[in-house]
Amino acid sequence: MAARTGAPARPRTQIFLASTLYGAATLAAALDTDRFAPAARRLLLVSNNAATPETSTPLDRMPGFERLRGRFDGVLSWNETISPFHPGGWSPRSDDVPLWERHLRLLWDLGEDPVELVVESVQVHPALALAQLFPDAPVDVYADGLMSYGPTRSKLDPLVGTRIRRLLHLDLVPGLKPLLLTEFGVPSETVSADAFRAVLDELAGVPGVPALGDVPEGAALLLGQYLSALGILTPEEEEELHARMLRGVASRGHTEVVFKPHPSAPARWSRSLEREAERLGVALTVLDVPVLAEVLYRRTRPALVVGCFSTALLTASAFYGLPTARTGTALLLERLTPYQNSNRIPVTLVDALVPDLADGPGAHPAPTHLNGLVGAVGYAMQNQIYPDLRPVAERYLAAHLNERTRRYFKRRRLTALALPGALPSQLSFIPRNAAVRRVARRARAMQRRLKKRAAFG
Repeated sequence: MAARTGAPARPRTQIFLASTLYGAATLAAALDTDRFAPAARRLLLVSNNAATPETSTPLDRMPGFERLRGRFDGVLSWNETISPFHPGGWSPRSDDVPLWERHLRLLWDLGEDPVELVVESVQVHPALALAQLFPDAPVDVYADGLMSYGPTRSKLDPLVGTRIRRLLHLDLVPGLKPLLLTEFGVPSETVSADAFRAVLDELAGVPGVPALGDVPEGAALLLGQYLSALGILTPEEEEELHARMLRGVASRGHTEVVFKPHPSAPARWSRSLEREAERLGVALTVLDVPVLAEVLYRRTRPALVVGCFSTALLTASAFYGLPTARTGTALLLERLTPYQNSNRIPVTLVDALVPDLADGPGAHPAPTHLNGLVGAVGYAMQNQIYPDLRPVAERYLAAHLNERTRRYFKRRRLTALALPGALPSQLSFIPRNAAVRRVARRARAMQRRLKKRAAFG
């Protein structure tokens, strides 16, 4: 019997997964500019990925979220759905996927309707787990940070990768195309900067956002990141990094400074910074309320924004026209391990694009041929996933590897991949010689100590 034609299509449900208010704002901007097709229902699935979710505030309870809620037909909790498991560590067993999909369709009242997924960081959980639980659903990926410009951090299951239709991202570095997911031919689309700023204006102007009456306008703003939690710096080194930011802005003549610590950072860091500010004669305001850096840009127009490699440095310059400065990136480029660490591209971009705080006002980084640099670093990070980038890496390294750009590459990595800048072939016996290896290890340890002193001295 011939199939019926003209039967009405079943209504679609779009599920948007978000873990941060910044990410939810990005989704709101995309929705406001019609970047998603119409759907019968749009559900926001909130995931709290903090190490201890019970002690942190999920994004749907943060000040200002109510202004975003109206763009969705319902708000769901991923943490409650998979309790007592942690969102970052749970994934379904393959044999249990049909059972879990039936469970979620009942729990979320999806029925048999087609589902579309919009997720962040699809290489890792919880986004990867959600994509696995709806194996027939098409997937859109959105990225709100600098990692979208780097390679996919690990080989993605083709059963997921081939379902991804596009990558939505903020145009933080105009002219630079993201590498993320290009191994599957996924096209990238930008989210309107004007729409994003309009959403942030909404967040900045609502009564629910914490009052910022004590925050001085036109002060220097320091951004904390809590890098010690990632194992990149020790707590003492990160504390010193903040002090170095303060000393740097004080040396530029700023007498009013605002410090925005990471929400999970220990309170003692703020107290030690207050003591340093007193010594320097600087009026320091420490923000102890959860607020996006972009809300501060909108409300207080900082005279200077200083950080290490925060995405907020790029939003400050690209979206708000604020002067920025960075510090500590050279140390981080040395410390990031393994070379494939997904933070490498964000650190590289900030180091290449943002002036060093130590260079003083008006300084600008020298041109680094950004597309070639990102292609070369991306290939060195994930050569097996992106073999087509090898010619890009060879051309860039042959033409532009110098004292300034060598910090972005490890000589051992270049040697392993037989790229320009590798160890000379006559020295290739060194890795196999135990005695030479011991001497080299001692020399590298001494070099690291000297660099550490120089970085924080």
